[in-house]
Amino acid sequence: MTQQVRALIAGGRIRSGAVLPSSRQLAAELGVARNTVTHAYEQLAAEGYLRVAARRRPVVIDDIEERFVRTAPAPRRDGGRKPLLSPWASRLTATDWPLSYQADVRPLRPGLADTREFPHQIWARCLRRSALRRRFNDQTLINRLSLREALRDYLEVNRGVRAEADQILILPTAQAALTLIAATTIVPGDAAWTEDPGYPGAAAALRAAGADVVGVRLDQWGMTRMRAAAEPKLIFTTPSHQHPTGRLMPVARRTELLAAAEPGKTWIVEDDYDGEFHYDSRPMPAMQGLDRDGRVLYLGTFAKAMSADIRLGYLVVPPQLAPTMEIAQRHLGLIASVHVQEALADFMADGHFLAHIRRMRRIYRSRRDHLATALARQLDAVLTPEIPPGGMQLIARFKDGRADRDAVTRLVGAGVEVRALSSLALERPHDFGLLLGFAAWRENEIGAAVRTMANCLTEKRTARG
Repeated sequence: MTQQVRALIAGGRIRSGAVLPSSRQLAAELGVARNTVTHAYEQLAAEGYLRVAARRRPVVIDDIEERFVRTAPAPRRDGGRKPLLSPWASRLTATDWPLSYQADVRPLRPGLADTREFPHQIWARCLRRSALRRRFNDQTLINRLSLREALRDYLEVNRGVRAEADQILILPTAQAALTLIAATTIVPGDAAWTEDPGYPGAAAALRAAGADVVGVRLDQWGMTRMRAAAEPKLIFTTPSHQHPTGRLMPVARRTELLAAAEPGKTWIVEDDYDGEFHYDSRPMPAMQGLDRDGRVLYLGTFAKAMSADIRLGYLVVPPQLAPTMEIAQRHLGLIASVHVQEALADFMADGHFLAHIRRMRRIYRSRRDHLATALARQLDAVLTPEIPPGGMQLIARFKDGRADRDAVTRLVGAGVEVRALSSLALERPHDFGLLLGFAAWRENEIGAAVRTMANCLTEKRTARG
């Protein structure tokens, strides 16, 4: 009833100064309870449509036509003025990150973990145990000490990271960590180096903060040092498995990049997004462990090691940045569920995390090898795969230099979700090929996807291999 009377007044059907029926009279006419009418009148009076007084009938306020704009029809979606956006937001529609066709998960989408292999029952017990603890009434500690300590111990032993627990921030995603880094270290106009080709999310976060993002070409060892370029404020790199090529940066190159970062002036962001998965040797310690001057911010995520649904990432910051970045974390609202944080701390303390990682290393290595073998058998005339020493995806380059984006369009239409290597270029593309994920897909699914690829990319149908 409130909506009906409001619409009549806003639409000009009931004019200013009009006297409405008493609540008793209107209730009798409409066949509703008197309280219903009384509540409607009181609500409209509170909103400024009516004047009400004891033992008097409600009156529509004076000058209602001037005070309330009549409801206009909703504008057409395809018409009207374009919204005024920031330069950064205006550029978003010109990029394809995140991918525009990622509505459905299909083989061989890169960067996904196989959640079917995740110990969901064990994780559910950790969540339940966490939910039953009364101490979760304390919401002031946004970075739970139990998870900070568990992460500190894990990263020290397995990744060579040197840090105290209070240097570790827990965030919803690795992208949230990049947003926090950019917001606290970048002044508009600062130069920032990122790998080219590289992870598009890093460039997006840095540009949002006003950075002048410069793409740095790769060689066989990953990111190079640009000696002729202006000194950067920030360097973003993925040294353990370069995204997307999977190249492993040796110690000499890491040392060279550290030397390019003057303490207090240049920060290095080391993204170790899938550093748990090395197959051909022990993982190389993180660059952060080589840093003695507090220049490296080390970030990781549980989306690759466990599941993207966990929605947890972490950031290890130099001691001098820790207090400011934790305050900034609160201001930006980049806060992860404390309930999930405590559950993950239990999951790690009970040994389930390491057990899961060890098991998935064996599975993912087998899937990497299966994909490489299938490509060699069925697409050897078309693609040259590069087998990474670890990670969750590999690249395959076209031998004839064909347009990789056209190929991706055909493959996505056929149900195989790959990514064009040229789409990951920050500036003019120099690399062309396909980025293929293998971690989330079982061997029969990989085989079927490669057969589909062969049908799409070759003239003749390939026999089943």
